[in-house]
Amino acid sequence: MAAETGKAAPAFTLVDQRGQKVKLSDLKGTRVVLYFYPRADTPGCTTQACSLRDASAELKKLEAVVVGVSPDAPEALQKFDDKHGLGFTLVSDPDHEVADKYGAWGEKSMYGKKYMGVVRSAFVIDERGKLAAAFPKISPKDTVPKVRAALAELG
Repeated sequence: MAAETGKAAPAFTLVDQRGQKVKLSDLKGTRVVLYFYPRADTPGCTTQACSLRDASAELKKLEAVVVGVSPDAPEALQKFDDKHGLGFTLVSDPDHEVADKYGAWGEKSMYGKKYMGVVRSAFVIDERGKLAAAFPKISPKDTVPKVRAALAELG
């Protein structure tokens, strides 16, 4: 079941690219752009991450921090961050527990073969920890414009 806008964002504690625990509750008081991506350093995921990196000054003005979630191990996330100079938090969700809570884990298909995987999605969580906006099946190019608009609506 997907997380519902207007309700409390599903809590999580995951390990980031530096091996530190990141708790959603520790980010209360800050707006969070939480996005789920299938795999570090693949073309679409790199496009999405670099667009968020490039919009970091603008997102900061909108009082938001970015947290990226993928099934990758923390070491792979660190390489991805280093290679592209992302500069934001990337967390490892190897058992896709958090992706499940947000509805970002589901059936996908490639070359006619069906399989389960991360469904690229983005969410805006307000400073009170409520889910303000959800963008399931978002394209890498649409991530920044959509989260920017949602953050702007929060005022």
